[in-house]
Amino acid sequence: MLRINHARVFAWAAGYLLAVSFMAGGAGEAFAKSRLKSPISVGEDSSLEIVARPPVRFFTISAVLAKHDRHAVSSVVKLASADTSLQSSPIIDSDMPSPQMPATSEEPFGLFTFRAPEGLLWAKWRTIQANMEREALAVSRCKSDDDCSPGARKFIAVLEAAAQGATRTRIETVNDSINRSVRYVSDLQQHGVVDRWSSPLETLAAGQGDCEDYAIAKYGVLRASGFAEADVKVLLVRDLAVRQDHAVLAVRLEGRWVILDNRRSALLETRDLPHFMPLFAINQTGVSLFAAPYASLVHHESETDLLPATNSDAVAGGGQTLQLLL
Repeated sequence: MLRINHARVFAWAAGYLLAVSFMAGGAGEAFAKSRLKSPISVGEDSSLEIVARPPVRFFTISAVLAKHDRHAVSSVVKLASADTSLQSSPIIDSDMPSPQMPATSEEPFGLFTFRAPEGLLWAKWRTIQANMEREALAVSRCKSDDDCSPGARKFIAVLEAAAQGATRTRIETVNDSINRSVRYVSDLQQHGVVDRWSSPLETLAAGQGDCEDYAIAKYGVLRASGFAEADVKVLLVRDLAVRQDHAVLAVRLEGRWVILDNRRSALLETRDLPHFMPLFAINQTGVSLFAAPYASLVHHESETDLLPATNSDAVAGGGQTLQLLL
């Protein structure tokens, strides 16, 4: 029986075809320059030369675009190629560092914020802002005559107590005065609804409220005391230690954020509160989301649907609340 050594035949045929291709026209020289050869053994006593391409250069599109932005000499972005015949074209260097975002922001907890979508949270805050504007007129009248409401009298008393001393002392006075003037009760106990925000004079007149009411009252006093709007923010947070939603006031003091909490008289810096997960920051400019926590979709009890409110009762906190899904 005829036995064919397939390895020898394959090696011979491949070598023959390779030789023919090298001799065809003038392409042999160009082909030889653009390819590398490495011998490998086939069978027992024959060898076959195969073609190996140069190593491929890896790069990221981010690095390409970043370098293009820095060195935009043309409107064409040129990418690296594994074909050495294209060496006349510029090749993007992946080692060029791409622009870096700052590690932290100047917002509380060093996290970045962005404008929150329209919803009932915005509507609640706009209602509080409108009420505070009216209350500012009432406080102004109270200072000039004796026709004062109970809330306005208490508001002015806190203002006067916090008028003297160093900045930190003034902040501590506001925190301690509001904490002593207001007794904690839930919105369900006080108003019969799950979540309702009260203005500063309303809270001080009632002498009771929940954590948002404490924070809003402190916000109103400090803003009336002359603190800049960018340095005072109501924060809605998730307290991971007790697994509850909470609200506090953040005040920037000498470049650092301190927290005014109705549950303690001492001021704490944000770095001392690792169990706080900040969700929203609210001030005169509106409602902002903290970027990092929303990657895990943690929600605060004050959140509702994304649609603007049209019912004043809903603004006050009544009705069913829905989670804000981003």
